Amino acid sequence: MLVVAMNPCKCGYHGDPKRDCRCTPREIESYCNRISGPLLDRIDIHVEVPAVSFHELQGRGDGGETSATIRARVEAARDIQRQRFGATTTTTNASMSSRQLKTCCQLDNTARNYLEQAMNELHLSARAHDRILKVARTLADLGGSENIRPDDVLEAIQFRSLDRKLFT
Repeated sequence: MLVVAMNPCKCGYHGDPKRDCRCTPREIESYCNRISGPLLDRIDIHVEVPAVSFHELQGRGDGGETSATIRARVEAARDIQRQRFGATTTTTNASMSSRQLKTCCQLDNTARNYLEQAMNELHLSARAHDRILKVARTLADLGGSENIRPDDVLEAIQFRSLDRKLFT
């Protein structure tokens, strides 16, 4: 597993609601272009994480899901994947082959249209297409759904935030 972190710009404040970015649009573009498209394609999930305030750091929690609840959902999703792939060497959705992708990631017309629109408007690569399908399959598993739902595809597309920034 590879986990990477990157500031939004050289000064680190682009998009921050509390601090002003000192970078010009050209500097921001140049900074973002430091990560190559082929490397970006190989990262399954891109997530923007805003700065955490002092109040949030000192808080006792917001009543969200507990770690135990999340762990149970992840374990259930992994069980689904083990059953799906059976005796093959594949153990997770992320490691599906092209053939498995075609059989395990069937989309209904609405989901297919969402994916097609994202591919065309964001100029996504074939690799990004496959990553979106794998993430959508995982989201469906986490949600306990046998089929990939349109919302799973939309959420998986949202996880391509760096792709969207490069082409908007």
